[in-house]
Amino acid sequence: MDNEIKTWLYDILQSANEIESYFDKQSKDFEEYKRDLRTKRAVERNIEIIGEAINRILKKDRGFVIENAQKIIGTRNRIVHGYDNISDDLIWSIVINHLPKLKVEIEGLLERS
Repeated sequence: MDNEIKTWLYDILQSANEIESYFDKQSKDFEEYKRDLRTKRAVERNIEIIGEAINRILKKDRGFVIENAQKIIGTRNRIVHGYDNISDDLIWSIVINHLPKLKVEIEGLLERS
């Protein structure tokens, strides 16, 4: 595997781990999340990083497979360019439903490299 791609995969994993770490000392409670502006912004920033890293990987290797890559890139673009239209529900759904799966996928890719 190309070293740049490997670096970007590590960036994705680090951002996913950071997001998880925000909930180490507090429960994953949606209402609490909505009230915590710092955590919301930190989560959004890490999702931006994940989306940008995936975008870079696909630009370098169009055949590289990451499940839901285009949706992740699209979410990154919405956060960056349509920041005023990002719903807490969408971000929360990503954190709860999609991030754990992405993390497992990226760990698997890194193990095989």
